[in-house]
Amino acid sequence: MKPLRILVIEDNALIAIALAEMLELQGHSVCAIVSTESEAVAAAARFKPELMIVDAQLREGSGIDAVDRILDAMTVAHVFVTGDAMGVRRLRPRSTVIEKPYFEDDLTCAIQSALAAAAAA
Repeated sequence: MKPLRILVIEDNALIAIALAEMLELQGHSVCAIVSTESEAVAAAARFKPELMIVDAQLREGSGIDAVDRILDAMTVAHVFVTGDAMGVRRLRPRSTVIEKPYFEDDLTCAIQSALAAAAAA
């Protein structure tokens, strides 16, 4: 997989830092880490990521709503991470979703699936 410019949308700082480190060890570049819906929309417009890793439920706003707003302006692959995968799949059946806690291999497979889905769209 080629290195990607990735936006991380996660409101738990420890998870966000660990995720960013994992992605950078895989050769990717994390362009920003944000924790709210409004920050996510602004960061996507500013950095034009190739992929977003998105916590579906944020303390301020919604990761799902953030993705909807971002996709109104641009096409970008995305992976939802959540403790309620079934709930997210009911709302966004075509989206790539992985459930917390997840392993690095799960994330890698999800990234490949999200990139393939975005390319096919």
